[in-house]
Amino acid sequence: MTSRPRVGFLGVGWIGRHRMEAMLATGAIEAAAIADPSDEMAAEALKLAPGALRAEGLEALLDGGLDGIVVATPSALHAEQAIAALDRGVAVFCQKPLGRTAGEARAVVEAARRSDRLLAVDFSYRHTEAMGVLRERAARGELGRIFAADLVFHNAYGPDKAWFYDPRLAGGGCVMDLGVHLIDLALWMLDFPDVTGVSSQLLSGGEPLREGEVEDYAVAQLELEGGRSVRLACSWRLPAGREAVIAARFYGSAGGAALTNVGGSFYDFTGELYRGTSAETLATPPDDWGGRAAADWARRLARGGRFDPGAERLVAVAEAVDLIYGRRP
Repeated sequence: MTSRPRVGFLGVGWIGRHRMEAMLATGAIEAAAIADPSDEMAAEALKLAPGALRAEGLEALLDGGLDGIVVATPSALHAEQAIAALDRGVAVFCQKPLGRTAGEARAVVEAARRSDRLLAVDFSYRHTEAMGVLRERAARGELGRIFAADLVFHNAYGPDKAWFYDPRLAGGGCVMDLGVHLIDLALWMLDFPDVTGVSSQLLSGGEPLREGEVEDYAVAQLELEGGRSVRLACSWRLPAGREAVIAARFYGSAGGAALTNVGGSFYDFTGELYRGTSAETLATPPDDWGGRAAADWARRLARGGRFDPGAERLVAVAEAVDLIYGRRP
């Protein structure tokens, strides 16, 4: 019987544990070790995998003969930790963002290529049932040529950890936290066309962003090759009248399509196909989608997955983020 890949989990807060649970549910991997400075978080993770060892940190994890590692630590650490693992021949599943800048993301992808190891980022919204069916219908030509997209992610709350508000540690504010999902969805739906131009406005507390701050409201316009247009907006603590407003709408020469959240939910989505003034519902809740990206990586790792050239698209997302912040990739 072939042994399952041994996976370590670096950071086992809520999201790290949730992804760990999703991977274990596949039966494809073994949770070999966990590392987290919080005794409480570590104890909760070990309830999911009683046979796992608790390590003191990344180096101790990497000394444990792992096949893969899940990185769910603060953003400033992602690139450095992912590269350290890849350089030791360990595959990586990383929380977003892969890096605070396109340069950091590019360095991680280069490390994955160099070591020929599987690399993926937790762009989980791709894996909702709604987005899956919408992309399938678009690929079949039911929207015609998609020429425009409007995407929003407004969160009535904001992060509860101080590092999110330090641009040196987080790399940015709500664009880095929420907007990155919108950029990924738009480029993924359109098969990753080149971004030819970007304009944006970033605000903090309703005022223009100043040095040393991170934005809590952002709007951006992305011009794509072929004259296509993407508009996106995202925010923290917006008085939107509900917990969250999340939508991704795509318009083509033959029809439209939309993913929209239900009743302000962070988790429940519908998928609709538009033809003129009519709408056809293609997907509705419930849909347990949150851990699917993690489960997919676990299964690919178990099948012996090596470097996937599709990881280059992680850099394309990071480059678009850089342009929104006025940074040259």
